[in-house]
Amino acid sequence: MANRSLRGMRIGSNSMESDAGVDLAPRSQAFYDCPNGHTIILPFSVEAEIPVVWECRCGAEALLRDASRPEVKAGKPPRTHWDMLLERRTVGELQELLDERLDLLRSGKLRRSA
Repeated sequence: MANRSLRGMRIGSNSMESDAGVDLAPRSQAFYDCPNGHTIILPFSVEAEIPVVWECRCGAEALLRDASRPEVKAGKPPRTHWDMLLERRTVGELQELLDERLDLLRSGKLRRSA
C-alpha cells in the first residue's frame, strides 16, 4: 500500500455541477454617463427598479442615459447645540447663569480647569 497513490480529486477545487438545466434570471443593462467622460454599464434584474444616479469610480455622480436628474429634496437644516440649548432656556436665563458662574470663579469659590 505504501507504493500506491490514492487517486481522486481535491476537495473543493472542482465542482461536479454543470450549467445544464439552469435558467439565469432575466437581466437588463443600464448605461450611466459620468460628467468626467466615464461610462458605467451595470446589469440589473428586469424586475429591479433602476436608480437614476450612480456613483462613478472617480467619485462623481453618473446619470442614467436618457434620464433627467431628479429634483433635490429639501431637507431640514441640522440642529446645532446652540439651537437645542435655546429650546430649553432663553437668552436672558443663559446670561444670568453665565454671570453667576463668572462671579463664583472670580471670588475663588470655583477652581479653574486646565
